[in-house]
Amino acid sequence: MDLGLTNKIALVTGASSGLGLAIARELSQEGAHVAMVARREDLLQREAATIAAATGHRVLPVAADLTHKDEIDKVVQFVEHSLGPIDILIANAGGPPSTTFDSTTDEQYLAAINLNLLSSIRLAHAVVPEMRDRKWGRVIFLSSMAAKQPVPGLILSNTARAGLLGFAKTLAAEVAKDGVLVNTVLPGHFDTDRALELAKMRSAREGKPIDQILAARAGGIPLGRSGDAREFAAVVTFLASDRASFVTGTAIQVDGGQIAGIT
Repeated sequence: MDLGLTNKIALVTGASSGLGLAIARELSQEGAHVAMVARREDLLQREAATIAAATGHRVLPVAADLTHKDEIDKVVQFVEHSLGPIDILIANAGGPPSTTFDSTTDEQYLAAINLNLLSSIRLAHAVVPEMRDRKWGRVIFLSSMAAKQPVPGLILSNTARAGLLGFAKTLAAEVAKDGVLVNTVLPGHFDTDRALELAKMRSAREGKPIDQILAARAGGIPLGRSGDAREFAAVVTFLASDRASFVTGTAIQVDGGQIAGIT
């Protein structure tokens, strides 16, 4: 299946590891030129070089902290100057720490909202106007299953990521007539460094072995296992493609069937 991604310019944030890295790799394999953004410069450069060598397409590593608005503007300008106008935005950010109501501070709420909501909003403001002018664009926000089904111990993520769904749905309706499609993808449990980090936090909080935490997590997934990042990247890449030309305003969970609700 030709996804129509050859020579498209994609900006992927949080791209040095985990789901973001898998998405950058998949897009490059489908022929897109990819700008990979993350804070860890050495790791980012190594991963970008590996992808470029494997696919033969342009991969641009850009080290930046997108919790700062001025950094977002600089990144977008640099990518447009280096690769061309951005056709695809994959807005992905690492999750906030595991906390509960009793243990969460005002500063932690503000940091989580800045990281998991405002950074995505600012990225959209930076790239969507030109997409509308060109009458083609894809904006895909990575959220979490917690946005639909709150996860115990993740009050920060549950709060900030649910807000992103409301923003994405509103944006999708406003820009659809201009050929810009906006969707949100909600990962469940995947075998990533972030998943292990959360398991360690829960292990320390509850006094349970990490293996027990991970086994219980997998046991709550109807498929009986955590996901592989490549499985998630395949869904995102489809949404970024020409083949998803009538899909917008959705919030799609990729969670092995874990979310219990029907919406």
